[in-house]
Amino acid sequence: MKKEFRSGCPISSTLDVVGDKWSLLIIRDMLINHKKTFKEISNSDEKIAPSILSARLKLLESYKLISKTKIPGNKKENIYLLTEKGIRLTPIIVEFSLWGDSNMREFNNINDIKGLHSDKSVVIQSVQDSYNSMLLTFQ
Repeated sequence: MKKEFRSGCPISSTLDVVGDKWSLLIIRDMLINHKKTFKEISNSDEKIAPSILSARLKLLESYKLISKTKIPGNKKENIYLLTEKGIRLTPIIVEFSLWGDSNMREFNNINDIKGLHSDKSVVIQSVQDSYNSMLLTFQ
């Protein structure tokens, strides 16, 4: 996959990779809900089309935010796992959640997220620790 960026600005480069309307939702589902398979990810509330999901997974893999492997004991089904680079998006996911909760609740029926309003650093560490614990089952 050809990697072209609009500019050398780090914000612009980041948006070129995760600034579409699906990539952060995919990462959210993997990180927080521990979704690993194409089917699990496609069953999210946002109803991503299979062709778009496939393209986004390939994009995220090409930038090494996720890796693709086979399920142990089932060599037919792929699983997708966040890499350390992908896991480091946790603070962004938490900040988006906080901002959305504070600023979009009047426009949408925002779901309450347990523990979201705790100390941010604790929430971030807890999400990362939970994901890393799940990863240990695949190593």
